[in-house]
Amino acid sequence: MDLTVSALSLGYNGFAVVGGLDFAIPRGAYLCVVGENGSGKSTLIKGILGLIAPMSGSIRLGEGIGRGEIGYLSQQMAAKKDFPAGVNEIVLSGSLGRAGLRPFYSRAERAVAEENMRCLGIWELREHCFRELSGGQQRRVLLARALCASRRLLVLDEPAAGLDPLVTVDVYGLLEKLNREMGLTVVMVSHDIESALKYAHTVLHLRKPLGENVNTQCFFGTADEYIKSDTGREFHVRRSS
Repeated sequence: MDLTVSALSLGYNGFAVVGGLDFAIPRGAYLCVVGENGSGKSTLIKGILGLIAPMSGSIRLGEGIGRGEIGYLSQQMAAKKDFPAGVNEIVLSGSLGRAGLRPFYSRAERAVAEENMRCLGIWELREHCFRELSGGQQRRVLLARALCASRRLLVLDEPAAGLDPLVTVDVYGLLEKLNREMGLTVVMVSHDIESALKYAHTVLHLRKPLGENVNTQCFFGTADEYIKSDTGREFHVRRSS
């Protein structure tokens, strides 16, 4: 398994935001985390990244995956469109977690950055300034950066936030390609339930805590099972109305 969550509760200042989480995904899985605003989706992402410690329970990464070796694309990072830096510089910065105190990038790290830029179709843009790119091109650059951080596990919080429909389709297509062709494990938070269900293998649905009840996991299973479940049907109808 690339990610195993057991009896997990996460929160802040002693107050649980998510609780009762139990699920595991194998290498090469594509998990979409859905639910209403305030249900703790982003809190779960922070727990996976090691930014907050469990109040109880555990989060275990697969063998060979370190906390600093998870490729991550946040909603906030995706929204920053005025980086005063070049494409090559931004993509290479994904390797900083492995570079440690080295003041330079290794030949291998530069080769991986080139491979990722070529894979995502932005190699010809490597000398361009990031803020001069289109929204879709910028998202490809940030995905390439995340891939430099990890070629095993990719975690994304609303990766298509703020993009127009055509670019959104492009981003989800890229994620599907990375998952299918590179065997990359993808964990993605998304409000776009239609697109999520089109590409994801597995769905985790969280609900808002109800009073003292912090058992926030209300579904975990395949995308097909989710569509047929009471939770999936109710949430889909509510989102569509």
